[in-house]
Amino acid sequence: MAGVRWAAASGARPLRPEDLGAAYALCARDPVAAVLASVRLDESGVRSYAGAGAWGTFEHGELQALAWVGPNIVPVSPSGRGLDQIAGAVIEQGRRFASLVGDATAVHAVWNRLALAWPEPRQVREQPSLALATPPRIPGDVRVRPARPDEIDVMLPASVAMFTEEYGYSPLSAGGGYAARVRQLLEAGRSFVVMEGEGPTARVLFKAEIGAMSLGVAQIQGVWVAPDARGRGLGAAGTAAVVERARELGARTVSLYVNDYNTAARRTYRRVGFDQVGGYTTIVL
Repeated sequence: MAGVRWAAASGARPLRPEDLGAAYALCARDPVAAVLASVRLDESGVRSYAGAGAWGTFEHGELQALAWVGPNIVPVSPSGRGLDQIAGAVIEQGRRFASLVGDATAVHAVWNRLALAWPEPRQVREQPSLALATPPRIPGDVRVRPARPDEIDVMLPASVAMFTEEYGYSPLSAGGGYAARVRQLLEAGRSFVVMEGEGPTARVLFKAEIGAMSLGVAQIQGVWVAPDARGRGLGAAGTAAVVERARELGARTVSLYVNDYNTAARRTYRRVGFDQVGGYTTIVL
C-alpha cells in the first residue's frame, strides 16, 4: 500500500487519530509559524482523504516534524529535525503540488531535499512574519464589514486582481479551487470589505480575509486596496478594522506575512502595530 511504502522508505508516516494531541502540541510551540498547519488539523484532523492529510516523523516515539500535504505542502518542525524524511515522503508520493509554504526555516529544509528531484520553482517568496497581540495602534475604518455570500460576483474579481497583481498570472487558470476558496471565506464570515456603491455599480475599495484561525492565532490574508484608492491610508485603517474583528472572534494574536520587497505594505503594517516575529517562505511550484 502507498502509505506503508512511504513509511518504510522515507521514515515518515501518516498521522493517526491518536497522534492528534502531539500534532497540536508541536504546532503550539510556535503557533504563529504553524497556523496554516494547525487550522488544517482543526478542519480535518489528521486523517488522509482525497490525497490530503498530515504526515509526521518521530524520534524515540516523540513527534518531531509534521507536514500537511494537500494541494500545498505546509511543514512544521520547531526543532528543525525530521524534515528530510518529510521531503522524502513527498517525493515518493509522485504527484504535483501548487506550493510549499510556511515557516521559512522548515520550508527551506524541505526544499533542499525536494530540489534534488524536482524542477526549478516558478517563484520563491521570502516573507517576514508579523504579529500583533494588542489592539491596533490606529483606529479601524468604520466602513469595514463582513462581505456577504451574495457579493461573490464583486469579491471574486477583486480577489483575482489581487492574486494576479502579486503572482503575475490568474488563479482561475488552475481550475475552480480559487473561486471555491473565495466563496468559502464569504460563507464563513471571514471576508471583510469596504465597498463603494451598490448593486451593479458596486466595487471593492478594500478587502482582506481571516484566512486561518487556530490555537489563538488569526492570520490575515489577501489584503488589497483598489489601485485608485491607494495612498489615502485605507490599507492601514482597513487592516486595523480586520484586526479588531479577529480579536472579537477570540484571537489572542493576529498575524500576517508580507513579501519582503513590498516596503509600502510593511510600513502600513507597522503603522497598525505589527512587529516582525519570524519569517515565512512561499515556493510556487
